[in-house]
Amino acid sequence: MKAKLLIHILIALFAWQVQATEIHKLASPNGKVEVVLSQNETLTYQVDYNNQTVISPSEINILIAGEDDFRASPKVLSKIASSEKNTLYPEIRVKSETIVDEFNEVQITFSNQITLHFRAYNNGVAYRYETAFAEQIIVQNEIAEFNFARGTTTYFPEEESFYSHNERSYNKVNIEALEGKLGSTPALINSTPAKVLITETALRDYAGLWLQGNDKGTLSAVFPTLPTKVKMGAAPWQDRNEPVVERADYLAQTEGSRTFPWRIIALAENDVDLLTNQLSYQLAIPNQIGDTSWIKPGKVAWDWYNANNLHGVDFESGLNTETYKFYIDFAAANGIEYVILDEGWYPLGDLMGTVEGYDVPAIIAHAKKKGVGIILWTTWLTLRDQFDEAMDRFTELGAVGIKPDFFQRDDQEMVNFYWKIAEEAAKHKLLVDPHGAYKPAGLRRTFPNVISREGVKGLEWNKWSYDSTPEHNTTLPFIRMVAGPMDYTPGAMSNAIGPAAWENIHYSGKDENHQDFSIRFTRPMSQTTRAHQVALFTIFESPLQMMADSPAQFIKEQETATFISKIPTVWDETKPIEGAVGDYIVMARRSNDEWFLGALTDEYKREFSVSLDFLAKGRYQVEIFQDGVNANKWAEDYKIESKVITNSDSLSLNLAPGGGFTARFTPIKTK
Repeated sequence: MKAKLLIHILIALFAWQVQATEIHKLASPNGKVEVVLSQNETLTYQVDYNNQTVISPSEINILIAGEDDFRASPKVLSKIASSEKNTLYPEIRVKSETIVDEFNEVQITFSNQITLHFRAYNNGVAYRYETAFAEQIIVQNEIAEFNFARGTTTYFPEEESFYSHNERSYNKVNIEALEGKLGSTPALINSTPAKVLITETALRDYAGLWLQGNDKGTLSAVFPTLPTKVKMGAAPWQDRNEPVVERADYLAQTEGSRTFPWRIIALAENDVDLLTNQLSYQLAIPNQIGDTSWIKPGKVAWDWYNANNLHGVDFESGLNTETYKFYIDFAAANGIEYVILDEGWYPLGDLMGTVEGYDVPAIIAHAKKKGVGIILWTTWLTLRDQFDEAMDRFTELGAVGIKPDFFQRDDQEMVNFYWKIAEEAAKHKLLVDPHGAYKPAGLRRTFPNVISREGVKGLEWNKWSYDSTPEHNTTLPFIRMVAGPMDYTPGAMSNAIGPAAWENIHYSGKDENHQDFSIRFTRPMSQTTRAHQVALFTIFESPLQMMADSPAQFIKEQETATFISKIPTVWDETKPIEGAVGDYIVMARRSNDEWFLGALTDEYKREFSVSLDFLAKGRYQVEIFQDGVNANKWAEDYKIESKVITNSDSLSLNLAPGGGFTARFTPIKTK
């Protein structure tokens, strides 16, 4: 029986090979990555890494109403192969001040007026379509398969529907278990011989890429089709929620001659290789706004997480002028560039209105005197309904940025609204930090004023759930952060040992009655140590980085606030040292001539010995913020020490369960 089965398999494979015609083979500059494009009943691609198959033959296709797709076997009219090596200089540095953009590319033009662009990089492959139709087209669907071996594990951001904030946990499951499951991107597949991260960039006038699984080890692209009917959200959320009730049977109506989004298949031999992957930026549409000198990264004193809770003041804290002047004074005293006025500064539903006791012009005037910029929150729906007058008012008030929130969609209509906001905000010289948002998909390069965004399950989830765990924090850099900056909003000063960490310290079974963490909406706490929260400022990338806790808490914990205030929000160089998805991460970063070393662990204590050979020659003063000896019992326990070192030294890192470590290296100038 086994022999007969083998014969049948060989015959089937031979039959496929006979039918399939290889139309191109594309290799990366270092030769490790290879893509094989074939045409049989449709168009397929295969990805190999080090001569081993990572993605087996998988269909790609774009279905345009009234036009032939690749299942019609169009003829190849031309193939143009090229190689490029450029240096990119990001206007807003996230991982590095320069990016080497090196790839081999083929452009294959077919008789159906579609050109396929495929690029092979040393750390991934990417493809997109280009069409050449005279009139507008309707894209009915796009097919993109990713065929993996059975038993492959995935880190899958499972979603309930296309109507989502895209704030998910990354569930580690076998790929077969994803049958019928919907997930947003990016998603990580723990394949061999290389790990695969799937995402997209250059998303314009089109619907966002999602994934759905089946029981055969295949992930398939799915897209939210164009809404045809929406309804008002239920009270009291009618100013922000607009659920989709009905959708069209197509995903985009667009110009006939255009390029489409890049589908990215990032590849990494080791987990840490994901940390420096910048394909999302490299393949994005370049800067469209010209001068960006007015765009200033920095930290933000944030109000919503801490529910405006102040103490030790002689006024009642809340949504009022006195509270925000206090925030501004705190920011100015600590070198914090911005303060955000989150929900409550305008009467909900009317961006042109005012709130009694909340003098926004006076607040912004006070901020200007102190050298602090003000960012204004708004729901996307109210902004849409009052768009022109609202954008003018932001400028008239003297705001420097906006935080539109609650988008919860990435269909073509909503993607276009993101672009409208970005473009108009740039004209008004306003920063944009979308929340309730889909993942970064290139807009940050096209409009660098879109300086960060949410689309991540962040610290605020501690206000109502157990989801924001140390394991979650040590997963995000390897998946979500590959797509681009994430406004996670770190900086909790109330720290506790969460259920999972407590289990690893004391018990073999989970016992939520024996742990320090509790869900508190108005006085929230983290499920990590204090040192873990500080380390997030070095590990997590966001050029606009929130300091989540109350100014009163930071003043009480001034030593911590002072250390955080010295950590940059943009980086000239990034050097991953050690890491494993969901377990731990150790990373060094440079800003000008200073280096920072950050480390996080999950619910388990860990020890590392880190060589300091990433430093230049010379002597450095190092200031270390680390877990205290009792941090495993009292999560707020930390220790600061200072000493002189050189690049021939090493540092010992001892991380408590849910712990962290940060070191700041400042060169000692010789006279």
